[in-house]
Amino acid sequence: MSWEVIIGLETHAQLSTQSKIFSGSSTTYGAEANTQAAAIDLALPGVLPVLNRTAVEKAIAFGLAIGADVAPVSVFDRKNYFYPDLPKGYQISQLHLPVVSGGTLSIMVDDKTPYRKTVQLTRAHLEEDAGKSNHELFDNESGIDLNRAGTPLLEIVTEPVMYSAKEAVAYAKALHALVVWLGVCDGNMQEGSFRCDANVSVRRVGETKLGTRREIKNLNSFKFLEDAINYEISEQIRILEDGGSIVQATVLFDPNSGQTRVMRTKEDAHDYRYFPDPDLLPLVISDEWRERVRAAMPELPAALQQRLVSQYGLSEYDAEQMTQSKAHAEYFESAVAAMSQPDAKLVANWMMGDLAAALNRDEFELTHSPVSASRLAQLIARVQDSTLSNKLAKEVFAAIWMGEQADANDGQVDAIIEARGLKQVSDSGAIEAIVLEVMMANATIVDEYRAGKEKSFGFLVGQIMKASKGKANPAQVNEILLSKLKG
Repeated sequence: MSWEVIIGLETHAQLSTQSKIFSGSSTTYGAEANTQAAAIDLALPGVLPVLNRTAVEKAIAFGLAIGADVAPVSVFDRKNYFYPDLPKGYQISQLHLPVVSGGTLSIMVDDKTPYRKTVQLTRAHLEEDAGKSNHELFDNESGIDLNRAGTPLLEIVTEPVMYSAKEAVAYAKALHALVVWLGVCDGNMQEGSFRCDANVSVRRVGETKLGTRREIKNLNSFKFLEDAINYEISEQIRILEDGGSIVQATVLFDPNSGQTRVMRTKEDAHDYRYFPDPDLLPLVISDEWRERVRAAMPELPAALQQRLVSQYGLSEYDAEQMTQSKAHAEYFESAVAAMSQPDAKLVANWMMGDLAAALNRDEFELTHSPVSASRLAQLIARVQDSTLSNKLAKEVFAAIWMGEQADANDGQVDAIIEARGLKQVSDSGAIEAIVLEVMMANATIVDEYRAGKEKSFGFLVGQIMKASKGKANPAQVNEILLSKLKG
């Protein structure tokens, strides 16, 4: 029996504001419990919410970035449910008239054969976060921390248009990169600033009606998102093939077991008894306000990719890699700008090669790279002027990464070259002497080459580079050796 998977994602992006969405309380992470909760967050009598203007502007920026409709008028609603970490007994959210409707996000799916896909978004709406229940602080008791209560969120909802865990992860990564690029959200998944709920259902191939969905809540890593969806897919198929039926439910993913477990049967919108919040006026966004937000937005990734292709001559692939995050784009352009003989392709190659490998190995973010953009530019310049071969440059790169000669300021690259004696030998006389010495020591190999065994040439080059301790200019070695072999 063949099955088709249908996935939609709901993502909560915490907006990068200094204060909460309806109060002046700080949103700083990690404060002592219940020290960042104002009267409105505690639901004390007689207090009224006041909307955070910056939160609205970040929602507008997101809507513009995805080509969505930014509503001239939107309304806040009360979503009623009872839980200990929700003091008011309701959450202020948006249901019928959200601030952002529609829009699309283009993603690249990393499959066996990578492909591009456009994901349609349903909406993005503003809402407040709830507090947090701590169940592990006390024996047989739980504690409530209301520091997060009222933290501004933008809930971003897709249409059910993803058909595998890989597509869902590709979308989540692209969305994460975009909100961080815009400054809408800091993207810190460990702190809960960006977390996903995945709605997963399966149906038999050929059926048109969607299957019953189950929602996996609060996935705060891309790996957990992929693992949870794949488990849920296999579990739903198992239940249906065993003759059972899927019950709509909210489930949690346990990373230790790799399984999901039911938290509660899933409520529908009418179960929350939504109604317009009487304490908040409709949110009115004028054309002028929207255009002021647009003017303040950074260059978007797609536009920047096109500029990198036209301005620097990069391939579309290289341009996409250089814009995978705002940090990558800034590093790339800073490195190119720092070069006296700009070579964008060389910068891109180093960023996608040695720099990316070192970042992955040591689990560093690019913003914390020990090799700055200016250092990389200095290193590439020494390859350009033949001071270093590519091989020696890699050795210098590793030394910069480890902090060698770090006190030499702008002279760090040259200081490492000097300290390690790595300067490339480009003196033709010195190289010729090494070539002749190697040819005499390997007369049989020389004869083999002259007899037509061309692979012997590579062996001889290797011996020459070894004799020069890797310092001989490779291009000159090839030229001089070829001349002597034919002479």
